[in-house]
Amino acid sequence: MALGHPKGLFPLFLIEMWERLAFYTMLGILLLYATDIERGGLGLPAAQGNEIYGLYLAFVYFTPFIGGLAADRFLGFRRAVLGGGLLMAFGLYLMGTPGYTTFMVGLACVIIGNGFFKPNISVMVGHLYEAGDPKRDAGFNIFYMGINIGAFVANLLAASVRNQLGWLWTFRVAGTGLLVGVIILLLHWKLLERADRRPAPDPEDTPFSTVLLKILLPAFGVGILGYIMASVYLGDDFPVRPAVCGFLAGMIPVIVFFVRLGLTAKEDERPGLLALLPIYVAGGTFFMILHLNGSAMTQWARDNTDRQTGAVPAAMKQEAFPQYYVNAKPDTPRPDPRSLLVVESPAVARMFGLQRMDLKSVEVAASTAPDVTVLDVRENAGVPDTIQRRSVDVFENGVVTVEEETGGHGEKVLSVSVPDGAKPLKRVAFLREVEGRRIPLYVVDRDTYSAIYDGYRERYGHEPELLEPGEFLHVANPEIYQSFNAFFVIAFTPLVVGFFQWLVSRNRAITTARKVFLGLVLTTASLLLMSIGGFLSDNGAVKVSALWLVGFYALVTLGELCLSPMGLSLVTKLSPKRLVGLTMGGWFLATAFGNNFSGFFGGIQHLMRPATFFLLLAGLAALSAGFIFALLPRLDAAIKKYGA
Repeated sequence: MALGHPKGLFPLFLIEMWERLAFYTMLGILLLYATDIERGGLGLPAAQGNEIYGLYLAFVYFTPFIGGLAADRFLGFRRAVLGGGLLMAFGLYLMGTPGYTTFMVGLACVIIGNGFFKPNISVMVGHLYEAGDPKRDAGFNIFYMGINIGAFVANLLAASVRNQLGWLWTFRVAGTGLLVGVIILLLHWKLLERADRRPAPDPEDTPFSTVLLKILLPAFGVGILGYIMASVYLGDDFPVRPAVCGFLAGMIPVIVFFVRLGLTAKEDERPGLLALLPIYVAGGTFFMILHLNGSAMTQWARDNTDRQTGAVPAAMKQEAFPQYYVNAKPDTPRPDPRSLLVVESPAVARMFGLQRMDLKSVEVAASTAPDVTVLDVRENAGVPDTIQRRSVDVFENGVVTVEEETGGHGEKVLSVSVPDGAKPLKRVAFLREVEGRRIPLYVVDRDTYSAIYDGYRERYGHEPELLEPGEFLHVANPEIYQSFNAFFVIAFTPLVVGFFQWLVSRNRAITTARKVFLGLVLTTASLLLMSIGGFLSDNGAVKVSALWLVGFYALVTLGELCLSPMGLSLVTKLSPKRLVGLTMGGWFLATAFGNNFSGFFGGIQHLMRPATFFLLLAGLAALSAGFIFALLPRLDAAIKKYGA
C-alpha cells in the first residue's frame, strides 16, 4: 500500500499521465497541422481539416465501446492496454512521417489503439480496490489528476516542440511519450496483475452477438450507404461532407437500438433506461461544445485573438507570419515591407508557405525583384538559424502539383501535393540585402500584401509602425489556450465539490439531474460570452483579447464539472447491472455523435460572422438545456426510484 492506496495506483497514474500527454500533444496541433499554409503543414481546406478532426474525435469515443468488450471477453485489461499503447505509438510515428497517406494511416492506428487503451486502464484502477472500499473514489480522483496534468502540459509541450523542431517532431515526441507509458506498464506487469481480469463471458453481460448484430453491423452498413449516397447525390456546395453524412447515418441504428431498449425493457427497468435518453442528449450536446477546443476555438485563437503577450515563455511563441497582420489591431507593428517577397501568383506563394516548391516556382519568385538572391542552405555551412527557419524544400519540376479545388462549402482553395516518398533536390531561402544585412524573405501574394498595408494611412491617419527588416512579431502559439480547460479542471474541482457539499449541509442539495441542467446553462453562458467577443471584434475585422477565450474555458469547465461526472454516475445507477456495460457504451456513442459535430461546426465557422456563429451554438445548447429542464420532474422521479 502507498498512502493508504494499492501500490498499483501510482504506476497506473503515471501510465495514464504519459498517454494523455501524448494524446493531447497530438490533438492540440491536429487541425492546425492539417490546415496550415504558412509553416509547412498539409494545407488542407478548413472544411476538410475540420472533417478529419471531427471524425477522429468521433471514432476515438466509438472504439472504446469495442475495445472494452474485447478486453472483457478475449484479451484481459493489461494486454489490451499494452497493445493499444503500442499501436498508438506506432500511429504517432507514422503521423510524424512526411505525406498525407502516412498521416491518415497513423491517425487510424491512434483511433484503434485508443479504443483498446482508454476504457481498460480506467477499469484497472477500479479493480485495485475491494468492493465497498471507501478509498476507491479518492483513488479515482488521484488517477484523474494524472489525466489533467498530462492534458495541461500537452499543449505547452506541443508549442515548444513544433516551434523548435517543426510539425513532424511534435508527433514523434508524442509517440515517444506513449512508449514511456508502455515501459512503465511492462516494469510493473506483475504488480498490476491484481488489477487485471481473466477474460471470460459474464452471464449478466450483454452477449457480444447482440452488440454485433444489433448495433455494430447496422451502424457500419447504414454508415457506408449514407457515405455513398452523399457522394453521389450531394453537390460540392452542400454544407455537410460525405464522410460526416456517413457517420451521422451510421448513428441512426444506434439511436433506434437504445430507444427500443428503453421502450421494450421490463417494467421495473423501463423508467431508468428511458431516463438515460435525455442524459445522452445532454452529454452529446455538451461534448459537441467542449471539443470545439481543438476546432472552432483554436481557429479563433489563431485568426481572431491578439496573441501578443509577455506572460508566455519564449519557447511557446512563434513568429507571426503575414496572415496574422491582416486583421491585427491598428497599433500592432507590421513587418517591414522589405521583409516580404511579393509575387503575383497565389500558387507560388502557397507553395512557399507549404514549403514544397519546384525549380520553376523558385525561378518565378526570384525573378520578381532584382535584389533577391537564392541560397541553398544545405550546400552552405554556417547558415544562421534565422535563414534556416525561412527555407523551403525544392523538388524537380513536375513533382509538385498545384490544383485549384472547390472546398466543402463551395469556396475556392489551392492544394499543393507531393507524392509520398519524393525527395527534394535542395532546400533554399530567398534573401535580400537591407541596410548592410542579408535578411530572409517571406513570400506572399499580392492580395495578402494589400490586405496588410493598403489603405492603412487613409483609415488611421498615419503610417503603421514597422518592425526591423527581417523580423516578425513573436506571439503565443494558438494551441496553448486549450490547456486552460485542464488547468481549470484542476483548479475548480475542489471548489465545485465543496460548493455542492455546502449546499447539502444547509439542506439545499441539488439533485443530480439539476446538476446536469446547470452544466448546460453554464455551457450556454460560455458561448454567449464568446458571441460578445465576436461582436466586439467587429465580426472578425480586428483581433480581440485572449481573455475572451480564458473566460470561455472557465465557464465551460464549470459546466463540465457539473455535467460530465453526473452523466457517468447516472449511467451506472439508472441501468440494470446486466446492461451497465451496454449503457456506458451508449454514453460514449452519444459523445462520439457530439464530437463529430465539433468538427462540422469548425468547418463552417468561416462562413458566418463570429457573433452569429457563437449565438447559433448558444441556441443549440440552450435548446438542450430547455429539454432537460422540461423533463426534470421525470428525471428526478427516476433517480429517486433507483436510489441514484
